[in-house]
Amino acid sequence: MTGERRSPEGNLSYTDFILLGFPGLQEFHSLLFIPFFCLYLVNVVANCTVIYIIWVEESLHSPMYLMISLLSAVGLCSTNAIMPQMLLGFLFHSSRVSLPGCLAQMFFIYLIIIMDSSVLLMMALDRYVAICKPLHYVNIMSKGLLVTLTLAALIRGISVVCPMVILASRLPFCQSNIIQHFACEHMALVSLACRSTSHNSILGMVVGAVIIIFDTVCILASYTSIVHTALQIASGSLRRKAFHTCSTQLLVMFFMYSSSLFSSIVYRSGQAISQDMHNLLSAIYLLLPSTINPIIYGVRTKEIKQRVLRSFGRRQIIGAEPHEAFPAQDDKGLPSIAKKEDIGTAAEGIGG
Repeated sequence: MTGERRSPEGNLSYTDFILLGFPGLQEFHSLLFIPFFCLYLVNVVANCTVIYIIWVEESLHSPMYLMISLLSAVGLCSTNAIMPQMLLGFLFHSSRVSLPGCLAQMFFIYLIIIMDSSVLLMMALDRYVAICKPLHYVNIMSKGLLVTLTLAALIRGISVVCPMVILASRLPFCQSNIIQHFACEHMALVSLACRSTSHNSILGMVVGAVIIIFDTVCILASYTSIVHTALQIASGSLRRKAFHTCSTQLLVMFFMYSSSLFSSIVYRSGQAISQDMHNLLSAIYLLLPSTINPIIYGVRTKEIKQRVLRSFGRRQIIGAEPHEAFPAQDDKGLPSIAKKEDIGTAAEGIGG
């Protein structure tokens, strides 16, 4: 029986909702279960593998690899906040969720999105210090700072998402209890309200724009400085190593931000696109980045790839390059004299 409550306006307001998944493909839900279940397995296996490899290998306990494992942990949280209920909905053709459960899922979805962006920002800062200020890397990028930045990212996410969820919880949902989506996205739930939702829409757009614009500007500024410094490095191999590392992280950043931005633009563009297409775009930006990120880092990061192959019984790749340092450069592009152990530690993890 559908739960109801009475809103302040006197209308009955639903407290239980039904997630339809892909409403126009109800008869194909059993078939949709297969690709999404495979995606779920790949996501869990890839992220768990990266976390495990970095956890057991002490040589990978540098800030850059710890941030990669943090990104994988956030990806696991993202998947498990959405996929189990989504898969059950495919098997049983719908999924019932209470209003508190729906609001909780909304909270975790957007908190994880912001945490993803925050971790990419932290990684850009790490690479900036490693390449532009290598002699100070050990002192600046300590594990204590990493913990502080992670807590700051968590606090930022909670403080941004809470107002959006609280504002949504105060709406009376009397139009319908059918959510035309596989998850409790903000606009998917808010669209069921029988009161003006302009404040909710504006807040959602402002939150998304501020997070994306602020983080993107900071990340691009960081990588601009990195490219400028890398071009001044005398050694061609070190320059290639710097560009390889930057290109890997820029690829991850581009995929995440572009998919989120495109989905948001299409969602607000009007009724020209079907609800199933809206939901597919949501699935792309909610699920694919967390699946592809560990694969990108596993394939393009030599140290992780070596250890994954070794863990599966393969011979260690012969001729693997050790970690190399980016020595400080003088005005003529020549390395200045510095303690070798300081420089080596500063550039640890830069190898591609």
